[in-house]
Amino acid sequence: MAFSDKSRESLIPSFLYSTSATRAMGFNRFSAPTSTPAASPAVGGGSFMIQAPKEKIEMYSPAFYAACTAGGIASCGLTHMAVTPLDLVKCNMQIDPVKYKSITSGFGILLKEQGPKGFFRGWVPTLLGYSAQGACKFGFYEFFKKYYSDLAGPENAVKYKTFIYLAGSASAEVIADVALCPMEAVKVRVQTQPGFARGLSDGFPKFVKSEGYAGLYKGIVPLWGRQIPYTMMKFASFEMVVELLYKHVVPKPKSECSKPLQLGVSFGAGYIAGVFCAIVSHPADNLVSFLNNAKGATVGDAVKKIGLMGLFTRGLPLRIVMIGTLTGAQWGIYDAFKVMVGLPTTGGVTPAPAAATEVAPGSA
Repeated sequence: MAFSDKSRESLIPSFLYSTSATRAMGFNRFSAPTSTPAASPAVGGGSFMIQAPKEKIEMYSPAFYAACTAGGIASCGLTHMAVTPLDLVKCNMQIDPVKYKSITSGFGILLKEQGPKGFFRGWVPTLLGYSAQGACKFGFYEFFKKYYSDLAGPENAVKYKTFIYLAGSASAEVIADVALCPMEAVKVRVQTQPGFARGLSDGFPKFVKSEGYAGLYKGIVPLWGRQIPYTMMKFASFEMVVELLYKHVVPKPKSECSKPLQLGVSFGAGYIAGVFCAIVSHPADNLVSFLNNAKGATVGDAVKKIGLMGLFTRGLPLRIVMIGTLTGAQWGIYDAFKVMVGLPTTGGVTPAPAAATEVAPGSA
């Protein structure tokens, strides 16, 4: 994907990147990128800013992880907010299958009862919660993938790369779900209990008053049960599918492919990974919806009411469509952001535990 320096700078807020000079001096507070050494004094130690796209970003440096974190915010927050109508119907199908019998009837009922605005009820906690989750998910995944590769050593990092992907993504998701859980609890309550609240501003204090602050984390274990297998599948299968696509489908090595082609591979691999993710994590997704909707409910209550088979099947077709599209879009946005700031796209290359290297913008 070709971006001019001006177009890149216009798409990235100036406070997210810094120049080589400011990087050498330390953390330069909210300075815009320039081609000459910054005159403002340094504040603190190493910079956690993202360098201007026309410069090099040192792989596995604080700036690299900051860029991955920012890309995660954009990819997860925006995509989850965009599919709020699908998520709203899915949650209601899980909670009240008698009323919401199918996808089409679910949309019809919501339109009749709440009007077009009702399709985006709960979009604010969705945006905030999944932005926080995306920041931790992608940022910490890149960190743990490098960390575990270094622990394994060069030879074992290649030999056991799939285990490294699985361990890195699981470690990242444990942290990410702690960030997501409060907003997820409020979102589900707002979406599945008509009249409970209009959104986050009144839903959050009402939820806390009813359940207490501890209630915001009532669903953390089922959330881990849903999200950790989901994320392990999301990252490991994505990495493997990308590698297979470059090996068997794309007619030339990744290093010789254009950026648009690489981003197309990222989206396709992400969609395939999303289908597997939906299937693996669906039972826990039903549990999260049930527990956050009913005050004082337990896992046993959910299994008794929904049924064991229902945990695996209720709302699954819609979730496959939603998660497949969502995951494909997330990987597309994440890698597009990385390309925009001068980093290579994800996957297709075995994790390198060697010392940090610099990658020039546009390189593979």
